[in-house]
Amino acid sequence: MSEVKNVPAYMGGYIELQLHAGKEYYPNLLRLNTGRNALEYILKQKAYEKIYVPFFTCDVLFEPIRKLGLLHQFYSIDENLDPIINFEIETYACFLYTNYFGIKQNTVIDLSNRISNLIIDNSQAFFSEPLPGIDTFYSCRKFFGVPDGSYLQISKKSHRKLPVDVSFNRFSHLIKSIDLGIEAGYADYKANNHVLCNNNIMAMSNVTRKLLSGIDYAECARVRKRNFNFLHKHLKDKNLFKFDFPDDESPMVYPFLADDRQLKLHLIQKKIYVATYWPNVFEWTTTGMYENYLARCLVALPIDHRYSLSDMFFMLTILKQFI
Repeated sequence: MSEVKNVPAYMGGYIELQLHAGKEYYPNLLRLNTGRNALEYILKQKAYEKIYVPFFTCDVLFEPIRKLGLLHQFYSIDENLDPIINFEIETYACFLYTNYFGIKQNTVIDLSNRISNLIIDNSQAFFSEPLPGIDTFYSCRKFFGVPDGSYLQISKKSHRKLPVDVSFNRFSHLIKSIDLGIEAGYADYKANNHVLCNNNIMAMSNVTRKLLSGIDYAECARVRKRNFNFLHKHLKDKNLFKFDFPDDESPMVYPFLADDRQLKLHLIQKKIYVATYWPNVFEWTTTGMYENYLARCLVALPIDHRYSLSDMFFMLTILKQFI
């Protein structure tokens, strides 16, 4: 009898959770546990001493900046969400730009031709492919039902083997949402956000990687694009945020800007849960700054793969009661 290869670690016992075996969207990128740790990985590997950060961004990105003791300098964005670069970027510094809502890939391309030490935050742009040679990171849970996980493209990888993270204790909000509904899991979701703070850089957990291997990415991208286009067709004349975006992109949300700062509250009361991007911006900016206005008045309408065109029409009907 020939030798048996790939001997299982065990056989028998109870039947474990069965997940579809497919392919990841970014199989050739580095797999890490969180987006903020992906940024830390870049900052460590490139030995940057300073980072330029937009006022309009999430404060979790400051976790690695503080941990590494880097200098930082804020910069502003204009009404197109493009960076206002009226300063010289030092050779020891890097420039972080967010691909806002997954609609700013053209700006990413432009910046890649002008800035040497560029880092792209694609946490809101999972389906935007990384540009060759540009350090780029992703946050998987912004797009899919996973507890954590990040992909990273970096031109200078560490040779150190990373320990593998463990995610089994971060699933309660995802499981509760199936049995009890999304509202029942919200407290657990917030608790999971807290658990993800100040973790060491680790490789993506086995369970998160397995989940990401079973997603129908083509369908998710198609539905997002369809829902985005539907809302834009009906809202672009009322949307104060005027934008162009590549036709082949599948955005995270539909960014609707109105002068009514109560609009988000109205929608939440109707059980249309829209997030504020980002509450920390109020601490960093004054009321006269454009970023402060965006944090107050920009409404991020959900368009993801959970929703049909009928759902989009329902949300549009509710929204039109207030605009």
